[in-house]
Amino acid sequence: MLELTEVTRRFGANTAVDAVSLSIPEGQMVGIIGRSGAGKSTLLRMINRLTGVSDGVIAHSGRVVSTLTGRELRNWQRDCAMIFQQFNLVPRLDVVSNVLHGTLNMRSTFSTMFNLFPREDILRAISILERLGVAENAPKRAEALSGGQQQRVAIARALMQSPKLILADEPIASLDPLNAQIVMDALRDINRDEGITVVTNLHTLDTARNYCERIIGMAQGKVVFDGKPDALTTEAVRAIYGSGADGEEISESMTSTSLRTQGRPADVKARTNASGKLVLETT
Repeated sequence: MLELTEVTRRFGANTAVDAVSLSIPEGQMVGIIGRSGAGKSTLLRMINRLTGVSDGVIAHSGRVVSTLTGRELRNWQRDCAMIFQQFNLVPRLDVVSNVLHGTLNMRSTFSTMFNLFPREDILRAISILERLGVAENAPKRAEALSGGQQQRVAIARALMQSPKLILADEPIASLDPLNAQIVMDALRDINRDEGITVVTNLHTLDTARNYCERIIGMAQGKVVFDGKPDALTTEAVRAIYGSGADGEEISESMTSTSLRTQGRPADVKARTNASGKLVLETT
């Protein structure tokens, strides 16, 4: 069980995450949605401890992780794997070496410096790549792969850590729709087949509904919705996304998969025309 109690993060006078309390059982797949700046990424970074906690407590299976330091912190970051929007691979290293870097917290400094990995780890890395459909790229440089392939390599690196929890920060935001589906299918399969808890920030509401058993909506650093996808009504969506810059309400339809530009959601505003009909406008 991952438990957050009144977790807050301040950056100067700005409160990025404001007194968030959550309990996430083992094996759940959770989607976090909200506008840019709602605090989604900061929340995940605090859980992984890439960002410190200003107030509150983060605990996992009864162990407080929000105050860990040194080796215990490194062990937590091994158990709590992070996947990023921009992949965070080493571009000039081959794919299998990037995956093997998921074991660095378990290896000696000497082994790390000279990229020395046991044969069983190499075979396991290739097996994970095969599972994700990118094993044929194992000897290639990471920079030679497409964005979708690189993100699957990043997932393989996370799995190499044998994590208890995977945090994915906008893992499909820079991908085209086909690769986005492949990546989300992979995360769902990992969650279902291995029972690993997956918590992911998502850019589109449709994706959260299709893949996650629980959705958390954030606005201005606070949790304003927490429930199952079928409980996410139009009113709840408006509470999450608020109003446009001109004061017009943002419709639930803003996140429809039919409204995409180059694989990413278009900016959509909803307004009522002179006859009272709801009109969607993309920008």
